[in-house]
Amino acid sequence: MAEFFIENQDLIYIVVLSILLGVEVISNVPAILHTPLMSGANAIHGVVIIGAIIVMGHARSDDYLALVLGFLAVLLGTLNVVGGFVVTNRMLEMFKKKK
Repeated sequence: MAEFFIENQDLIYIVVLSILLGVEVISNVPAILHTPLMSGANAIHGVVIIGAIIVMGHARSDDYLALVLGFLAVLLGTLNVVGGFVVTNRMLEMFKKKK
């Protein structure tokens, strides 16, 4: 296990720094920009879904771990996209004029 961390030390640093940078950036976003960011997040999750489908397509039929993880990625990504669009739609409804 220690060999893995030593061999991939540079990549682990990049992931940790990306997480810290992402938290810092998102925490400083003004409330007015949340709706456009939700739409952008939905687009990113669409790419995740496509990537998971491609990975599942290239997995061997006897590699059950890859197939199960790919299926879960597609399922959870789809739920996230649909939920994001529902929340975005509700937020936009608040700005419409009432009849």
